[in-house]
Amino acid sequence: MVLKSKDILGLKDMTAEEIEHILNNAKTMKYILQANNKKTPHLTGKSIITLFYENSTRTRLSFELASKYMSASAANISASSSSVSKGETLIDTGRTIDAMGSDVIIIRHPMSGAPHLLAKNVKASVINAGDGMNEHPTQALLDMFTIIEKKGSLKGLKIAIIGDIFHSRVARSNIWGMTKLGAEVSVAGPSTLIPKGIEKTGVKVFNTIQEALIDADVVMGLRIQLERQKKGLFPTVREYSKFFGLDDKRLLFAKEDALVMHPGPVNRGVELTSAVVDGKQSLIDEQVTNGVAVRMALLYLLTRRGSSENTY
Repeated sequence: MVLKSKDILGLKDMTAEEIEHILNNAKTMKYILQANNKKTPHLTGKSIITLFYENSTRTRLSFELASKYMSASAANISASSSSVSKGETLIDTGRTIDAMGSDVIIIRHPMSGAPHLLAKNVKASVINAGDGMNEHPTQALLDMFTIIEKKGSLKGLKIAIIGDIFHSRVARSNIWGMTKLGAEVSVAGPSTLIPKGIEKTGVKVFNTIQEALIDADVVMGLRIQLERQKKGLFPTVREYSKFFGLDDKRLLFAKEDALVMHPGPVNRGVELTSAVVDGKQSLIDEQVTNGVAVRMALLYLLTRRGSSENTY
């Protein structure tokens, strides 16, 4: 199977078959990642560029390691230390990178749609590493991969996503992807943090965390974006934690073997208590590991487009 697009911009327009193809390839990459010698020649001669207009630790490092483990030439461009700070446009920056022979450009940008604009103006494949409040497809792919590793499939699973749904590109990508693979997704959070009309995406909306957690197979907490607290979207962090924070007692509403996830970084004691973060049901560290495997799979598949060898 060949991916339809040269780019990975979001899961909204990706088919279930494409998602499954990526996740199946990630299984093999996980084996490589767990080997003593984490070095393969699959991206030898390929050039991978990370272009980040926002701060990132996990995502950027994950892509850089994925590139290097597969023998690609990897370079990072930070907007604050590049010609962007001199007023260069996104399109001009992209064309400059493209002219240097880059094969894949990974971009994070505060504006929704920026990766789509870039993709239309470069020959290189573009991967969206998060654009504004729109999507974060690679995070959702690694989340789904992690769940499938533990549960075998997403079909029929009840998944509760708790927190700042309104600002979360992670939630949006997960909703698109998980529902396409047959999961039943519920969301809960303060009413000011629930997007209007989100029910149209096929999710169930609950006003309390307890209702959303009932019989859940997976519970995903989202980071409360404290930088937006000044806008009065909820009274205080303490009050948010009181009504929507996940602790051991609330986790009892979910199934006994429910998985606990979070895209990170976690505000301990706010979205999740330390007991939950470090508990036996938590998969937060495994999500980080799987992020590298999924991104290895994406880089491999995108650089094999046009080749008869589009699977591993």
